Amino acid sequence: MFRSRAFQPRPSSAPSFSPHRPLFVGWLPALGLVALLLGGCATASGNGRVRIPAGPFPMGTATVDEMMEATNYGLPEPWYVDEHPLHEVRLPTFWIDRTEVTNRDYQKFINAHPEVHAPDDWSRRQYAPGKDEYPVVYVTWYHADFYCRWRGGRLPSEAEWEKAARGSGGRVYPWGDEFRPELANLSVGPFDAGRAHAVGTTPGGASPYGVLDMIGNVWEWVADDYAPYPGADPEAAENFGKGHKVVRGLSYEPLGHFPGPDYRRVLEVTARASFRGYDPPNARLRDVGFRCAGSSR
Repeated sequence: MFRSRAFQPRPSSAPSFSPHRPLFVGWLPALGLVALLLGGCATASGNGRVRIPAGPFPMGTATVDEMMEATNYGLPEPWYVDEHPLHEVRLPTFWIDRTEVTNRDYQKFINAHPEVHAPDDWSRRQYAPGKDEYPVVYVTWYHADFYCRWRGGRLPSEAEWEKAARGSGGRVYPWGDEFRPELANLSVGPFDAGRAHAVGTTPGGASPYGVLDMIGNVWEWVADDYAPYPGADPEAAENFGKGHKVVRGLSYEPLGHFPGPDYRRVLEVTARASFRGYDPPNARLRDVGFRCAGSSR
């Protein structure tokens, strides 16, 4: 159920990805060390970093799909099961990119590393004119990880991503507890194909720390494997422990062919900041990007 999206019939123009890990992936640890030595001073273009203070926050949810809404919609598992239990997580201070990594940012990396596969929507290793500030997509988890280490950071942990999105008070959505789809780049209906926007174009949806685009626009790779939280039933979700990586934050893509009220309900649940999706780490998808994070001294 990639991205918990078994409910999402993929359109005929479904994104393609290589079913095989890139041949040079085995070099990544060594390349990462070189990157830190040679490229560690690289920074994101103009969007900056946000400092997230140390302290606890509530991760996951205690909500239970008591009415079996998800299965009534034809989904293979009840909602929320992979987000249990609600638990307190304490994190040290860290930083996270204010927005997703852009094409402009990633171009520098591609120029520095000719062995890296360029995104599938680029031509001759160049992104399309006018797409400077759009989130880079068609990037595998391995390349996202490599890029962040080249920049002197890393992919955020799942806990870091969720705290940056929800704040220490554990908001349901980055902007608050009320579902307001106009505050994010989301597909609002089954025939709303949607498209990516330039990063930072929905500032009203900022998190408590001012981090942007945490919901909508594109899904985002995080560092973690898709696995149960501490104390959770390891068999609660069918694809726990099968090598997938977590993606967070939903995208502009439609969720499936649900009628109007049902579609809004599915979107309301899926757009929560605690919602967990997943994909194979070698997937290159048109609606999956990433942002970087790092430890603050």
